[in-house]
Amino acid sequence: MDAIALVGPTASGKTAAALAIAQHWPVEIISVDSALVYRGMDIGTAKPTADELAQVPHHLIDIRDPLHAYSAAEFARDATALMADIRARGKLPLLVGGTMLYLKALRDGIDDLPTAQPNCVQRLNNKPSPWAGQPCTPSWLRSMQSPPHAWPPTMRSAFHAHSKCGA
Repeated sequence: MDAIALVGPTASGKTAAALAIAQHWPVEIISVDSALVYRGMDIGTAKPTADELAQVPHHLIDIRDPLHAYSAAEFARDATALMADIRARGKLPLLVGGTMLYLKALRDGIDDLPTAQPNCVQRLNNKPSPWAGQPCTPSWLRSMQSPPHAWPPTMRSAFHAHSKCGA
């Protein structure tokens, strides 16, 4: 991986450091942030400002609607292509962010897993929560630490080892 990685938690100064690096070296920034890929995710993400975005090319920011998932595998694929494009332009890719799973997927690869099955996701989304109406009391929280066979029936059915989504 021919790139520089600048990683750390949200609001730790990565953007300022990246912009300072960009003043001295020809770089383009690839965001390594699982929240910045989504349009409208501006609060609590420390998304670079419009002025910061204008100072140096940024990639993988505001590329998806929040209703559409973006996986680590997709990030690795997109970042790999971007790094090749950036190097072809004679610049150095600067990976900036804090989503370590994204960086690990890029560096080490990721298993080829099947995508989520829409019918399974829909079924799970429509299933009533086993926690609905449960009081958040110390005794209830302690019951969650007990073996599953001691859980209330609604919880046992929600987490049954052989439960599968129907076709």
